[in-house]
Amino acid sequence: MLGTTRMMNGELTPYATKADFCRIFEDNMNRLYWLSFLLTANHTLAEKCFVRGLDDSRDGNPVFKEWAQAWARRTIIQNAIQLLRPRPADNQIPNATPESASLAAALPVQMAGIIELPVFERFVFVMSVLEGCSDQECSVLLACTRREVVLARLHALQRLGRSADVQPEPADIDLAEQKQREDPGSRLLTGTFPRLAASA
Repeated sequence: MLGTTRMMNGELTPYATKADFCRIFEDNMNRLYWLSFLLTANHTLAEKCFVRGLDDSRDGNPVFKEWAQAWARRTIIQNAIQLLRPRPADNQIPNATPESASLAAALPVQMAGIIELPVFERFVFVMSVLEGCSDQECSVLLACTRREVVLARLHALQRLGRSADVQPEPADIDLAEQKQREDPGSRLLTGTFPRLAASA
């Protein structure tokens, strides 16, 4: 049960409580929401994913306190997978809907490139590159082979590398910087993407 302690190797080991998970989701709201959004590429689904992640974290199996933050991110990923059910075959379908195009236009260039990736590639990229999941963990969560994970990541990096070659106009850069100042959550990932684009 959450909030209890158990004996392991003669020592009391605390488990995360519901209050601990509420605090984690509150303190990391921007990061967890952006994770939800980058996976789903849809604000409505991202909100649903975020709320379900909180519910599952609070009401799920006991988790050690030191694992609670990682577990919160994992529940977000699992809920996004349940909502979109990404499959390797999705790589043949670009995520180029009117809604995604509208969202991409309002986002910094690096984030726009991610949400425009085909669904399966986007999940693999976010999970393995941004979240640091192993290929094995990705393959288990996505119900695919490790080879499919590796290929999807390679294709995602190639696409992002090509989109990074298209330099925005100075006015676009100023607009992106203004959005980052207005929304602290958008600064969350900006230090990561240029490095990833360079490696593609």
